[in-house]
Amino acid sequence: MQHLPVIPDIVQSERNLLFTLRFDGSVFHGWQIQHNAITVQQVFQEAVAKIIGKCPDIKGCSRTDSGVHANMFCISMRVNHPIPCERFLAAVNSHLPEEVVVTNVREVPLDFHARYSALGKRYIYKVHNSQVRDPFLRGRALHYRRPINADMLNEASKAFIGAHDFTSFCTLDKREIGDFVRNVSDFSVWREGDMVYFSVSADGFLYNMVRIMVGTLLYINEGGTTPDAIPYILSALNRCEAGPTAPACGLYLDEVFYDL
Repeated sequence: MQHLPVIPDIVQSERNLLFTLRFDGSVFHGWQIQHNAITVQQVFQEAVAKIIGKCPDIKGCSRTDSGVHANMFCISMRVNHPIPCERFLAAVNSHLPEEVVVTNVREVPLDFHARYSALGKRYIYKVHNSQVRDPFLRGRALHYRRPINADMLNEASKAFIGAHDFTSFCTLDKREIGDFVRNVSDFSVWREGDMVYFSVSADGFLYNMVRIMVGTLLYINEGGTTPDAIPYILSALNRCEAGPTAPACGLYLDEVFYDL
């Protein structure tokens, strides 16, 4: 692959750039920089540094965990460089591994922040519901052998919609402090052949929230609790009342919503 040369930094007025990415998370240990583990942030920063000689401070839209994928992931970055957005896109992609691609670069207001300017996000969780595993879906969907009643789970999922305290549906650690109320605007479950999709949109998400919601719905599917149990689990404010945490492999950050 032919790489573009480093473009020397030229002092000019500050610009704020919004990068939109897609990535296969199965080869990464999440988004955020870690010691002794490759992450999406690391390969992106290294690519930018090869182009302009350094990587300015960048802001990611979310904290994706190891193995989680993104159909849309956003990064904001302030630069003092005149490189056109179209040229920056091509240059960054020439230095990124095949599992990551930048789909768009554009200028945004200086006060824009990829995370704090987001109005909400949508996640999709993919389940391959078949007795026979598909090797081409390994690491990209949960293989689940028991029959799934998608219509029943779709009806049960509607109890998540609205503003609720989601303490029962998050993993408590030092990252989760303060307000646990989130407003879920949509939750849908549907089947397409052997694939079952869980889609949830909200103004924000807690740590492992989507994976625990999906795990709880699958627990309902298995008869571990009743389809009408979600309101009680929400009110309990106790992680032990919810179902297991679904594996990371099926989770995709699907869209980030901004007022731009």
